[in-house]
Amino acid sequence: MANVADAKNLSSEDKEILEKFLKANQLFHGPDQEIMNNHGLCPRSEEEERILSVEFDPHMANLCRGRILAALDESHTMVEQMGVAPGAKWGDIVTTIFTANGDMASTGTHGLVAFASVVGYPIRFINKYWVDDSSVGVHDGDAFIHNDSRYGNIHNTDQSMMMPVFWDGKLVCWVSSTIHEGENGAIEPGGMPSIAESKFDEGLKMCPFKVASNDELRRDIVTFLQNSVRDPKLQLADMKVKLHVAIRLRKRIHSIIEEFGVDSLIGTLRKSLEDTDAMVKERIKEIPNGTYRINTFLDSTLRENLLSKVPMRVTIKDGQMTWNFNGAAPQYTNRSINSVGASFKTCLATGLTLYVWPDLPKNQAAFAPIDVEFDENSLLNSSVDAPNAMSLLAIFRAFSLPALTLAKAQYCMPKRFTAISAPSYNQPATFVYGGLTQHSEITGNFCADINGNGTGGRENKDGEHALSPVFGYMADTGEMELAEEELPFVRLVSQKLAKDRVGFGKYRSGQGYEQIATVRQSSEFGFMSGQCGAKFSTAPGLFGGYSCPSYPLAKIKNINILETLAKNPEQFDFDMVELMNAQKIPGGKYSTQGAMNFEFCNEGEIYMICQGAGGGYGDVLDRAPEMVIKDIEDGLLSQETALRMYKVAFNPDNLVLDLEETENLRQEERQARIKRGIPYDEFVQSWVKDKPPEGVPYAGSWGDDDSLLYVNAPGVPPRSIQAGSEGVMLANPKDLRISSLEQEVAQLKQQLGAN
Repeated sequence: MANVADAKNLSSEDKEILEKFLKANQLFHGPDQEIMNNHGLCPRSEEEERILSVEFDPHMANLCRGRILAALDESHTMVEQMGVAPGAKWGDIVTTIFTANGDMASTGTHGLVAFASVVGYPIRFINKYWVDDSSVGVHDGDAFIHNDSRYGNIHNTDQSMMMPVFWDGKLVCWVSSTIHEGENGAIEPGGMPSIAESKFDEGLKMCPFKVASNDELRRDIVTFLQNSVRDPKLQLADMKVKLHVAIRLRKRIHSIIEEFGVDSLIGTLRKSLEDTDAMVKERIKEIPNGTYRINTFLDSTLRENLLSKVPMRVTIKDGQMTWNFNGAAPQYTNRSINSVGASFKTCLATGLTLYVWPDLPKNQAAFAPIDVEFDENSLLNSSVDAPNAMSLLAIFRAFSLPALTLAKAQYCMPKRFTAISAPSYNQPATFVYGGLTQHSEITGNFCADINGNGTGGRENKDGEHALSPVFGYMADTGEMELAEEELPFVRLVSQKLAKDRVGFGKYRSGQGYEQIATVRQSSEFGFMSGQCGAKFSTAPGLFGGYSCPSYPLAKIKNINILETLAKNPEQFDFDMVELMNAQKIPGGKYSTQGAMNFEFCNEGEIYMICQGAGGGYGDVLDRAPEMVIKDIEDGLLSQETALRMYKVAFNPDNLVLDLEETENLRQEERQARIKRGIPYDEFVQSWVKDKPPEGVPYAGSWGDDDSLLYVNAPGVPPRSIQAGSEGVMLANPKDLRISSLEQEVAQLKQQLGAN
């Protein structure tokens, strides 16, 4: 057999034969890192160069672009009206058009940009590997499906259908439809398994493959997919929806070509991208040179409490913007909260276009000019072998970090494109559910409470209550009454705003809402909750504003609240805090925790979570006293908290303000702050440590050295590792608990023996 040296000496003809053989016999078409690492635009194709090398009519392009947006909005509505998954009904969807090369050219006025951006990766994969493959090929009437984030997705619960659009036998563009389907056959029901220890626990891992030919789904493939999930009706129904939405989009694209010509379509798609790219570069040039930083932390891996560092450092220098995430926590090789770097970048792009430059067209070029730097094998840029089914914990920070960091750069700029705001709540606070319904059907999915995040306080007004998810702007929280017809899931309290749970500031954040749930008419149905933030606030305040509170999950086991409501309704309070503090229901086991792995809920047991608030903006002592009183009247603020936080004096009986006493209280507080303060150098000397405190579970860099990561995790000997060198494997919490109990038993035996 020829060795490597012999291969180098082959003739050009033999090399061609060898390359052809290797290409035809590649062992495995795994995720292509060259594709996954490139979030920029593809070079112009020959067609694009030909069309745009001469004058291109901007008026025609505007008309063409309008037709495209109308088609995308129409198809988005089709998904909402016909989709079966909760995510389809409540807006966790998008329809998109791509250039022939796979650049995301446009979404409609609705839909989730992150869902659209990631689909460019599998389209590029199809173009590279399947177009010329005789066993696959790409033809008119074909459709491809995928969900694996390692080939381009947020996480495995999202399924995308991609369809090529041909004209006169030539591929001119791609269209797609994406739905957060939920159930996907993972180790826990609902599609987002918190206990996944490897990628093989995550359920369906669909690399891009052909699922339809001649506009018809292949039932053998569909049956295989149905056989792999808990809800086969859902899988079939939404595959049909996505296929026919793609067909409708293709029809609209054909109409555009008939009206304006194929060159106009191709040129408009490319011109839109290049114009956006140029616009972003000009905006970057306007930002003052400098480096702007923020550090935040996850407080849970969904199985243990652990502070995992998520840093962001934005550097602007001479018109170039670089977003750096070096020093983040290492990947957890047997925990599901890791993120694929490409997925994280698409969410950063979403955060940029939602909260910093919302006027930009929603296309791939909005983020293309920005460089992103990651450590390999990190929590934010994990390897292909690391599980990432619950990447939402890390990825949700990507939606809020851009606005939080760039606010420091924008503050002094005379021109801004939206109001500076503190971050919205950025956790997936919802119940994932699964089990046997009252109709004797097996199901699993998630609730849309995740779509009601409280927004951050802004530079000119308060945040909005439960306005929209941090990852989108056109989504809904759904109707619980409709869900209860299909599920044994009952809401005792649904979307109730609660007191004293905002991010305080000159302008307070918007509030989230409480959710109190139980189960009836099923003995095999349960819940999971995948959020963190029970111990460490997830949405920081801005410019002196307070962070949002922390939000633990609470539950009352060993009761039947349905019987209590029938016999002793006075024992139930429609309030999470009162239920937990008063503990009126006899025999109940009251407990709180952070994230919760899937567990069965006996009929009538209570589970409670709170959708969180955003961060506050500005100093609380600058808040207008009248606005404080209005919050008390609206039930958002207690009188005690108003006095303690805002130093506002008023008559407690009629809420009449005492402005003179308010000013006195605020001046006293300002003087007290001065007395509490110490010089900066003294503060640094007393506060800054060389390494993380012992006993604090922590993972990530410390100080100025991003290359060294400290790891002090439960069941793992404390150590330091080089960033990017390796991941961390965590002990099973049950094993640690068993070991602890065994030690207690041994000590008790020793004490008994001594006696």
